[in-house]
Order: sequence, then C-alpha cells, then structure tokens
Amino acid sequence: MLDRRILITSVASLTGLAAFRWLRATPARAGQKAAEKFEVEKTDAEWRAQLTPQQYEILRNEGTERPWTSPLLKEHRKGVFACAGCDLPLFSSETKFESGTGWPSFFKPLDNAVGETEDRTFGMTRTEVHCRRCGGHLGHVFDDGPKPTGLRYCMDGVALVFHPAAPSAT
Repeated sequence: MLDRRILITSVASLTGLAAFRWLRATPARAGQKAAEKFEVEKTDAEWRAQLTPQQYEILRNEGTERPWTSPLLKEHRKGVFACAGCDLPLFSSETKFESGTGWPSFFKPLDNAVGETEDRTFGMTRTEVHCRRCGGHLGHVFDDGPKPTGLRYCMDGVALVFHPAAPSAT
C-alpha cells in the first residue's frame, strides 16, 4: 500500500512539474512581439556588444532583476527615465512613486513611449511592458497604482537610464 502511495505522489509531482515547465516555456507574448517591427532592430551580437550582461538578460530575454537592487529606487531628481537599449524617453520623474515593491514604479509613461503585450508565463496573466522603439522588455503594469491613473508601471531599473533635467536659470 505504501509503494502505491509513493507511486501516485511521484506521478502527480512530475505531472505538476512538467505543467509548470510547459507554461514557462510557452509565453503568450512570444508570437505577438516577434511579429511586431521596431524602429531600432539589431542582431543578437550587436545587442550583446552594446548592453551589459544584466541589461541584455532583462531587455532582450525578458528577465527580472532582484527587487531592491536598483539604484534608481533612490533617484528623486527631476528628469526623464529612458530605455537602456535605445535611449527613448519613457517616464517623467513627475510620475515616479514609491510602491514598496522593490522596483522603480511609475503611474504613467510618456506619450507613445511603451507598448504592451499579454504575458501568460508562470501560469498567470499579466501585461508586459516594452519599449516602443526597440522592443526591449521593461517590466509589467498592474492596476493597483495611485491616482490619477490607478496604474503601477513596475519597471526593471536595469532596463532604464536616468537623465537629470537641466538646471533652471534663476
């Protein structure tokens, strides 16, 4: 009787593991993003030469940086957050807020700056955010943000670069 329980438990565990690996390996967004054309397109070798290994993993492989590791969490100067892949301005510092999640968060992107695709990895449905110009993965958007939009653009800091505003003449 004990051998039968072990067998059933083992089969159930392996089935669950296989299902998880299948869900992770077949993201819904892969076809959507692959069909999309971007203004900035480079070969894999060109992206690897331009980006740091961590930037490449996040922007090109849709990875995620560890929470609380981005220096941009503590960036509070006025300016613009741009794509680390193509330098397209994405978010104004005016829309940055402390979300408590460990990633730089914004309640609104700049006009015509980002694209969104459905992401069904890890057995859940989320909205993935990418750079409109180069297609680089930036993070995800959730509907639990502050007013006025109610949105939280949870971005990987490694996917962004900060450009401080020019000092105003007084």
